[in-house]
Amino acid sequence: MAEAAATSAHDGETTRRDFIYIAGAAVATVGVAATIWPFIDQMNPAADTRAMSTTEVDLSAVPEGQQVKVLWQGKPVFVRHRTPVEIAAAQRDDFANLKDPQSDADRLKQENGEAGRPEWLVLQASCTHLGCVPTFVEGSQFGGWFCPCHGSDYDTSGRIRRGPAPKNLHVAPYLFTGPTAIRIG
Repeated sequence: MAEAAATSAHDGETTRRDFIYIAGAAVATVGVAATIWPFIDQMNPAADTRAMSTTEVDLSAVPEGQQVKVLWQGKPVFVRHRTPVEIAAAQRDDFANLKDPQSDADRLKQENGEAGRPEWLVLQASCTHLGCVPTFVEGSQFGGWFCPCHGSDYDTSGRIRRGPAPKNLHVAPYLFTGPTAIRIG
């Protein structure tokens, strides 16, 4: 009977044993988190990879009718300053029979969804067939890029027109950061 009275006296009160259990659980939780964190942190991209995640391009250095090839995340990207003739050809070809239909305006959209500028085209420079780097060929049938590896032919908007490539050249994610500057990535 004395034990029952002692037990009922401690109901609802915190005892030393309760404190030890809570303190032990807290220490164990911190220990597990400290042990697991290095394994989780190693899955984050390395500092050199994060540094390559964006590339700034000065557009004032690219004359009309020319392009520059820059590296973004170790991959080549074409930044083309299109002429009015190239822009007109790309817009006219919106209605052509295309293997991978996409309008020129859709290929100019910036990363944030806003419309880009028709004179600037930013494309990943890898053929969608086997990853070769196409070359810009003036005077070709479609006036755009040609992949010398297997003969894929792209128009002035980077859309596949002939050859084994299944898709258009991919548009690189870009954003205008000023009147003469873009950020790729």
